[in-house]
Amino acid sequence: GTVNLEDTMAMKRDKKEAGKDAMGRYTVIAFLLLLIFLYVIYGMVRTIFIEGEVWRAIGKKEMLLPDRVIHPQRGTIYAADGRVLAISEPLYGIYMDFHADGISNDTLRKYVSPLSKQLAAMFPQRTASEYKRLILKNWELSRKEIRQDSIARKKGNKRVKFKTRYVRLIKPDVNYMQLKAIRQMPFLKQKSNSTGMIAESRAMRMKPFGSLAGRTIGSLFKDQQKGAASGLEMKFDSILCGKEGRKSRKKVARRWIDVVEVPAEDGWDIKTTLDIDIQDITEKSLYEKLVELEAESGCAIVMETATGEVKAISNLDRTSSGAYVEGNPNAFSYMSEPGSTFKTASVMVALEDGIVAPTDSFYVGNGLMPYGKRIIRDHYWRKGQEKGYLTLEEGMAISSNIVVAQAILKGYENDPARFVKRIHELGITQKIDWDVPLQGKEGQAIIRFPNATKSNWSQTTLPWMSFGYETQVPPIYILMFYNGIANGGKMVKPFFAKQFLKGGMVMKEFATEVINPQLCSESTLEKIKKMLRKVVTDGTGQSIESPYFSIAGKTGTALIAAGGGYNGYYVSFCGYFPAENPKYTCFVGIRRPKGSPSGGLMPGAVFRRIAEEVYTRNLRMPVDSCKLDSGKMALPMVKNGRLAELNTVLAGLGIGSNRLSGSVQWASTLTTPKAVRLNTLPTPKGLIPNVIGMGARDALFLLENLGLKVRLVGSGRVVSQSLTAGSKAVRGQSIALQLQ
Repeated sequence: GTVNLEDTMAMKRDKKEAGKDAMGRYTVIAFLLLLIFLYVIYGMVRTIFIEGEVWRAIGKKEMLLPDRVIHPQRGTIYAADGRVLAISEPLYGIYMDFHADGISNDTLRKYVSPLSKQLAAMFPQRTASEYKRLILKNWELSRKEIRQDSIARKKGNKRVKFKTRYVRLIKPDVNYMQLKAIRQMPFLKQKSNSTGMIAESRAMRMKPFGSLAGRTIGSLFKDQQKGAASGLEMKFDSILCGKEGRKSRKKVARRWIDVVEVPAEDGWDIKTTLDIDIQDITEKSLYEKLVELEAESGCAIVMETATGEVKAISNLDRTSSGAYVEGNPNAFSYMSEPGSTFKTASVMVALEDGIVAPTDSFYVGNGLMPYGKRIIRDHYWRKGQEKGYLTLEEGMAISSNIVVAQAILKGYENDPARFVKRIHELGITQKIDWDVPLQGKEGQAIIRFPNATKSNWSQTTLPWMSFGYETQVPPIYILMFYNGIANGGKMVKPFFAKQFLKGGMVMKEFATEVINPQLCSESTLEKIKKMLRKVVTDGTGQSIESPYFSIAGKTGTALIAAGGGYNGYYVSFCGYFPAENPKYTCFVGIRRPKGSPSGGLMPGAVFRRIAEEVYTRNLRMPVDSCKLDSGKMALPMVKNGRLAELNTVLAGLGIGSNRLSGSVQWASTLTTPKAVRLNTLPTPKGLIPNVIGMGARDALFLLENLGLKVRLVGSGRVVSQSLTAGSKAVRGQSIALQLQ
């Protein structure tokens, strides 16, 4: 029993000792766990608060690429009838991101040779070997960058800056059809994450009518982000350009996606006053005459008399090759002496002040009149003709410098400041903010005042100024003044911008701006109109007279000042038509033509052609002469559209047609003398349909259902579309439809 008791006591002691040992071990383990926990807490605190900015920056580099600009769609410039003069179409820059997760080394190396050959064939700016070298070099460099970056991260060093993200693969920007072809090339036809290919879009400015009114419409710099370089594009750049947006690229589920942070705001559209048809007439007429005369340059402007809307403007300069192109804004930049077109302003002032009457006579003799140390000459002086006395009206008709000079000297010789003040009061020297950007003194009329020191005024300045010398009046002011005469004495500003539009809604409309509500009294105005009509019927402008309607205006011929002397002639004609009820006013000016200078035979011929073609364009036949031939009944033209609606309309009108299968939804039409032929019109899913021949409603339905932004130009049926039928439809892409 004693033994058992001792054994029991020993066992209890052993258990007690074992318990103590276990508690000691548990204590050590608990302490170690506590230390680990504290270390983890310390690490978290260090990571969040001490190294937080560093790790957040690393995270952003891994998961978020920096903000990128979203370029807005530049506004469209329209003609007065809604036809497009300038519009933006997308171009794409092709890049490769060699860090894209899905790129396979084996696949890339397998397809790099055929890919390089196809790229070289389509874009020969690089050879096939250069494309291959570019791709493989950047691929190998990207692997090296990734390894270096991994080592840097482990060491806690600064991350490696990747050079192989957004490597430009193709030098030029490509259009949508080229982009579509690129995406079918070996390797690149995989998903973008497997190729790293990125297509960055930007807008290219297109002009559907080519160089028509090119200088006035203007242009953009090659790098469009620098804005506009000239014309309306430059003047209204802030309206057209819109506001940039911002986007970032985030990594989501191992794929990079674009996230729009601030959406771009597209620019507003501008509707101009320009008439495409009149513009075409004006440019062709001026161009052909300049070629015939081998002239240095020329300009022509057509303005709607009542409103001041400029319907056409052409500025042509001869290049070194002999071709004529839109160059300088000649209508504003001809800062030379206008010549005899200025006589009308001088005579208007003298008539209004009661200095002279149209029947007053002045002695002209043989066309030479000494005055001071100079001689005033009429254009006929070399012929030795003795004309004796001429009335003011007769002098204006034959453009006599002597008659006009004597008329002005009669009233203002002792007070030239009074004459100059009256000229300024007409408004032809008023500084005007034109709709096109100009430099220096362009677009300003300069007629100086005599001052006390007479440093800018001589004894002969007044008479020479009276017939258009010693002044600088650009064509646009001459046009504005003559338009004021045609407009019943109300002188209005010529302008080009008619409306600002946003999404088809008018945001701002420009009204006619009156420069001078009444140039002179009605009696003076009638006298001036009679004189301008006589210029065409009996004077220097006889060759301009048309058998179809009456024309009134004034010829001009002036020597061009150059290098302290004179070199060449500037000939011009400004007038309006029809003379009894003016609809349009037109100015034509030609610099340094070959041959004997003549305001009537040179610019006058351009004026007459413009006037006659514009006039006949607006002729309307009397209703009585447009009776239908009872023996012929023409069927109406039927637009393409929904088959069900076409069948309903044709049946209701009793027009015969063939029947198509019930599964067909859309049909094209062909009108024959006896029936309308219907054909199936395919509308393949995901591809741009052919909407030519449709009405606006059906075209909008099909295109907007594909997510396209549709711009309608004109009215009627669709005659052209800016995106090719059958090409892939990209949501958000713009398409312009021309309707007639």
